[in-house]
Parts: sequence; structure tokens; C-alpha cells
Amino acid sequence: MPETTLRIAVAQSTVRIDPTDADGLRASAAEVRGLMKEAAHNGARLVHFTEGALCFPDKVIMSEGPDEIGPSDWSKAEWAVLQSELDSIAKLAGELGIWTVLPSVHRLPEPARPYSSMYVVSDQGKIVSRYDERMLSTTKATWMYTPGDKPVTFEVDGYRFGLACGLDVLFAELFTEYDRLEVDGVLVSYASTGVDHNEHIGVQARGHAVSNTYWVSLAVPANPGAGINSGISDPAGNWTVQGPADSTPGIAVTDLHRAEVIQVGRDFRRKTRDRINS
Repeated sequence: MPETTLRIAVAQSTVRIDPTDADGLRASAAEVRGLMKEAAHNGARLVHFTEGALCFPDKVIMSEGPDEIGPSDWSKAEWAVLQSELDSIAKLAGELGIWTVLPSVHRLPEPARPYSSMYVVSDQGKIVSRYDERMLSTTKATWMYTPGDKPVTFEVDGYRFGLACGLDVLFAELFTEYDRLEVDGVLVSYASTGVDHNEHIGVQARGHAVSNTYWVSLAVPANPGAGINSGISDPAGNWTVQGPADSTPGIAVTDLHRAEVIQVGRDFRRKTRDRINS
């Protein structure tokens, strides 16, 4: 295993809720590109964005009927603008030489609902993988999205990462699964709208880090009312860095390293489970 450190950045960005608003989508993408440049300037090899970084579609806006929650009408979304901005972000990742993890809605052939996804863009500007949120909320599952069905990992400079999105953060078994896949860290993208005081999300992210002795990056929106900021937890469950305390858009950068506790903890858990299950 490599002895080098890996510098990564977690972003805290503005989240807009209307995918029918072309100008809003372009504004979100412009902010993403600005934060990518800032991360690259600070030497990061990877930058990680929140759920809804391009858009966090509102359930009422997307519903077929007016002013009520129902089946989503995805034909209303500005798909061409979303694709154009995603292409622009991927191109910039190649120009900057920075890996970029960017959540967005992933369109499927009609009549299937889209995925709520996280794109992995390489430092060559190519989309090399995609994770689809698995533990959808009741509203997402009933009216909006198709659930994903598998974990996803990818590697940057010898470091392996898993991905989690939205309410995935509430389910410990997904993080145990990534422990068994021997990741060095999990990138968690989370957003909510109309809900303040989400402090528990940060607590749970840190809990997953210490329970599995790996790094956890939590990317959340720039939202003063939410009670949490983006941050990166070490394998002991301590924040090493966090986004701007005033919940404004920005990045936080830290160096990951392979702490001995990662392998020691993993070996202990494996042996103990084998003993109990034998």
C-alpha cells in the first residue's frame, strides 16, 4: 500500500431546487466550477460535492399536479442544460487534473424514473463511475426516483473510496459493506430542504468513521439553518477540517493518510465476525 498522503477537498455549496430553471442550473454549475478551481489551487487531488450540487429537485415542483405531491413529471426538467453543465464540469476536471465527485439526477429511458446519483469524474475529464442512491426516502421512492442496488468504489492514487448519497447515511449496514470492501474512506453527499437542525447527520457520519476506522467526507449544502457544515472525519471520528462556519459556500482541504488503526480495526472486526459466525 502506498505510504503517501492524499489531499482531498470537501465542498459546501449552494443548492437550488428547481430543475426547470435553466439559469439556476447554470448558476449552480458555475459555483461548482469555481470551487473546483479553488480545490485544485490548494493542491487537492479530489473534490467532493453535496447532494443537489447541480440541483436538488423539489417534490412539489416536479409533481404532475399543481401545488401537491404526486408522481413526478420529469419531462419538465431542463435535461439539455443539465447535460451541458455536466460536460463542462467534466472538461474542467481534466484541465485542472482533479478528480471530482458530483451528485446529479441521472436520466433513464422513459417511463423509468431517474436515479439520484453521484458521478465520479477522473482527472482526465472522463466520467468513470456512477453511484445511485439506494436508501430512498418515502417521497423519493414513491414519487420521484428509481433506487440503486449496489455499492460503488473507485481509486485515486491507490486510495479506495466508497460512495453514499442522501438517506444512505442513516443505514450502518451500507458502511459495514464498504468496510468489507476495504475502502480507505467513504464520500457521503447529503442534502435536505425545508428541514433545519440536521446536526445528527454529522454525528452519524463521524460514527460511521470511527465504527469502521476509515475516513468519511460529508458534503452538505451551504445552509445556515441546517446546523451542520461539510467536513472530513478521520478514522477516530474527529473532524480534521470543516467548511465555512457561517455556512457560506467554500471548501475544506485535508491530507488523508493510512493510519494504522484502519487495518488493525478491520482485522479485528473480520476475525471477530468469523469467530461469531463459525
